[in-house]
Amino acid sequence: MNYNIEVSLKKDNEFSSFLEKMIREFNNKHSIHHKEVRKKESVQSINIIVSDERKEWVGGVNADVYWGWVEINNFWFQEEFRGKGLGGIILEKTEQIAKEKGAKKALLTTFEFQARTFYELKGYKVVGEIKDYPPGSSYYTMVKDLG
Repeated sequence: MNYNIEVSLKKDNEFSSFLEKMIREFNNKHSIHHKEVRKKESVQSINIIVSDERKEWVGGVNADVYWGWVEINNFWFQEEFRGKGLGGIILEKTEQIAKEKGAKKALLTTFEFQARTFYELKGYKVVGEIKDYPPGSSYYTMVKDLG
């Protein structure tokens, strides 16, 4: 077997796409769950958009439902909309929609300087922590049983 090793220190979108494609093919071959989730409409998206009186976006959430889980991908509000209960309302609405779509559990990630305490107050539990990522902080994986 002959091969060549090349090192590049620049971002290479074409090479990244190649690796992602190969990993997808491997996962599809070895996991029925990965193969099924890639079928059209097997991932159900949830987007809850919050706008101000000028109809400008001030925050919201986007999430995906698959494998009986809801994965909360992005959840953010402008500073002046925080601390007023809006986040709890939006999170609860997201979870309710996800349950209607078949989710039994919720998954999200957050940094220590973001919203860990908020999520814990809403019933999420830390199931994984990467310490010192970024330096001086932690990165958490959190889950909640939507029972």
